[in-house]
Amino acid sequence: MKSVIGFAILAIGVVLLYFGYQSWNAPVDQAVTAVTGSHTNNTVIYVIAGIAAVVGGLSLAMSGRNTV
Repeated sequence: MKSVIGFAILAIGVVLLYFGYQSWNAPVDQAVTAVTGSHTNNTVIYVIAGIAAVVGGLSLAMSGRNTV
């Protein structure tokens, strides 16, 4: 059961990273970066949450496996 939840969290993390990547390359974010020197808060949140979900999902999925 832990591995199923882990893989679900991993999939959510991949989706968040995809949205973060799309937001990172968006024209609005590029303009904000050119003016302020940093990315928008939503972009950073997507990327950080995606990385955290991928790492957490992988660790949960691997800890749920039975090693014999």
